Amino acid sequence: MPTSADPKELLKVIIDSNTPMVLIETAEEVRALEMIRFAAGELNMPVFEWSIADGLQRWGGSAGPTHTPPPIPTILGKDQYRDENIPQPIYNTRDAAEMLAHLQTLTVEAVFVLKDLHRHVDSAVVVRRLRQVAQEFENDRRTVVITAPSFTLPPELQTYVQSMELPLPDKTRLKGVIDEEFRRLSQKRKLQMKIDPASIDAAAANLCGLTEQEAERAVSQAIVSRYGLVPEIVQDVLEAKREILKRSGTLEFIPTPKGMNNVAGLENLKAWLKRRRNACTPEAVLAGLEPPKGVIILGVQGCGKSLSARCIAGEWQIPLVKFDAAAIFDKYIGETEKRLRQMFQIAEQLAPCVLWIDELEKIFAGSSPDSASSDAGTAARLLGSFLSWMQDRKGPVFVAATCNNVEVLPPELIRKGRFDEIFFVDLPTETERKGIFELHLKKRKLDPKNFDLAQLVAASAGYSGAEIEAAVQSAMYAAFGEKQPVKTEGIVNELKFTVPLSRARAEEVERLRAWARERAVPASAPDALASHA
Repeated sequence: MPTSADPKELLKVIIDSNTPMVLIETAEEVRALEMIRFAAGELNMPVFEWSIADGLQRWGGSAGPTHTPPPIPTILGKDQYRDENIPQPIYNTRDAAEMLAHLQTLTVEAVFVLKDLHRHVDSAVVVRRLRQVAQEFENDRRTVVITAPSFTLPPELQTYVQSMELPLPDKTRLKGVIDEEFRRLSQKRKLQMKIDPASIDAAAANLCGLTEQEAERAVSQAIVSRYGLVPEIVQDVLEAKREILKRSGTLEFIPTPKGMNNVAGLENLKAWLKRRRNACTPEAVLAGLEPPKGVIILGVQGCGKSLSARCIAGEWQIPLVKFDAAAIFDKYIGETEKRLRQMFQIAEQLAPCVLWIDELEKIFAGSSPDSASSDAGTAARLLGSFLSWMQDRKGPVFVAATCNNVEVLPPELIRKGRFDEIFFVDLPTETERKGIFELHLKKRKLDPKNFDLAQLVAASAGYSGAEIEAAVQSAMYAAFGEKQPVKTEGIVNELKFTVPLSRARAEEVERLRAWARERAVPASAPDALASHA
């Protein structure tokens, strides 16, 4: 059977093998219809299309062999009559139940496309008649194709339906979209062509992860705003993609931050990332290297786990996308897993990229068989889908996951082979605290040379990076209110007023350290571990 990379050929095989029902979940209805019409045309089969507005009608011609009464000519204008070549709806088929009843009376081998059926699956009559249609159609070449942005499949239909995915367009197709949109817009306006092939390639790469319809809209807006194809559209379509992915709700396109130089310390993690910096390039693939899978960065809260995960993209100079767990979960059984698969598909189209999953335990906690979770098994199914994708994914998508409470994660997720490595970020060492102070002072346009860094390092023993940053910020507020410059004493006073997490939740921190001691790699350099507070 053809692979899913060739959906037209796959659909031909499905129809030709007497499959009674096909489900294509996609927002790109026009693209799905083009694929269906192509497959049916290759098989020399007519196509009937149904919608709530128009009823059932034969695509591209008259209604065909039906029980429709002879058409009565109606005047459309002076000396103008209805063109018999324009498709006319079959009588009494706008209602979903009546339309399905009509399908049972047809004997012609054809493909029947149902566009709006997702709005009627809560009707017992519609589901029963759809099941009867499927039972009759599985004996010959008659296929119902359901297209919808989302479709909740009733249990009684699952044995009759084969689901198909409409893949996102690849880079080659997106280059064609750019060319087609330019030609289309050139017919109505004068446009300039000042772009080289390298910029076209870059623009197509920036469109990866969008549907064909979304890509067309992004390209046409960029061309119109720039009065042609110019190098600036490369950045224009990237900005458009960020907005579209943000609205999609599953992934958020994050501007690539600075590299790991923006993070103080963590020398082990930095060295590990440096060795794999070019592992996602085509040259690495030719050399026989497999792209790295990802890392789990666990540790004490506020010690730079999320910042480190984000900075990996900056270090490797590849896109960064954030996985939005809240947008994935849905109240309907099956919808959550469906959204997760869509997220994986988009991430692979964006590859090479870094997929940032913040607080991994909030997604997969409660997914083990002995868990007391009451989510109808959703967490367990999510875990299964995630592990399968981690094993079988095709594109170089590096997963950077952070975790605060590793003990609640299922063992199959953190065992070797799922992720490349687990790094533990402890409270910062003396050297790291000095670097953190320097970073945050420079960030706020303060010269570190004007501060007693040794005193600040000593006063901040046991404090996390986030707590150090908060102390610097609070000292600046106090100094600004008093119209005085920020001084070392002001920062020290703010530190004294703060109870660090290492003391407030000392038992949890020590338990996390004990777990990581035998199971994770310290993110800081070995010779610095002894100086941890």
